[in-house]
Amino acid sequence: LPLLSFLALPWFGGPSTAVSVLIFYLTWSGLVASHDPLTLEIGGTLLVRLLCYVLPALAFLAFDCFTPGVSRKIKARGRRQLPLRQVGPNGLAKVVTVSVGNVLLSVTLQGALELLTTHSLHLRSLLRVTALVPLPWSLLKDVATGLIIRGFLRYGIHRYFLHTLDTPLKSWHSQWQHSVELPFSLVASYDHPVNYLVSEWMPAFLPAYLFRFHILAWHALLAIASIEELFVYSGYVILPSAILLPGMARRNEAHFESARSNKLVGNFGHLGLIDFMFGTACEDENDVVDDLQDEAERHRLQQRAGAASVG
Repeated sequence: LPLLSFLALPWFGGPSTAVSVLIFYLTWSGLVASHDPLTLEIGGTLLVRLLCYVLPALAFLAFDCFTPGVSRKIKARGRRQLPLRQVGPNGLAKVVTVSVGNVLLSVTLQGALELLTTHSLHLRSLLRVTALVPLPWSLLKDVATGLIIRGFLRYGIHRYFLHTLDTPLKSWHSQWQHSVELPFSLVASYDHPVNYLVSEWMPAFLPAYLFRFHILAWHALLAIASIEELFVYSGYVILPSAILLPGMARRNEAHFESARSNKLVGNFGHLGLIDFMFGTACEDENDVVDDLQDEAERHRLQQRAGAASVG
């Protein structure tokens, strides 16, 4: 709510940025004064996951199911990527149930850990909840730190525990998430519950716990991770980004296809930088460096065209 008030006020005729910041601080201070820390942490976590992932993913699914003729035209793999065509009605019901259930399970586990820490062990909370809002640069530093650590953890767990080492996690990952041929948004959280907690929830929460983030930094990190999952797994070619999201989605789809073929499995990370560093990108697939070079070349061509038209 404080974040929404800060972002929305300028669009609805707010007098100035200073007033927006003031309302943000007042709203946050009021929430901290009127709610206990656990409610703010877990309620905010649940709200972020619902608004940034679950509800939009369900909306995407409804769009795919009720307007398949339109949806297939903006899917990277066309009709092959339509959810009903891949898993059928019963399979789709299972995907929805497990995906939403895993999200709720992760929020419940976070709440249980906080209760254990603060009420049973009488220790300080895992995340900081204070009326004093951290400075913007501090929030940005924490979010950037969380994203970097999350990226490396996800890559390592995904590569070794879900695809390389012969463990139950590898079998579950193959039987659950990779039973779907090509991804759609809800597949991001469709996996065995243990796999989901280890490979998706833990890499995001662990840096927040280790560095004891302020909950606003945690919620910002979680919002970015949720939006990433929503679009990278969506299968759509029309995405709200010129460089990062389309490339991440393309590499994720290549990962799914390599996992179901006899090819060497690759693309364990979303961004592509870590795969580029360790040489685990899928064959004949552009990495993030190629994406940046292509985008730079497009900009140069546009500048040349503009200069030619002016000349």
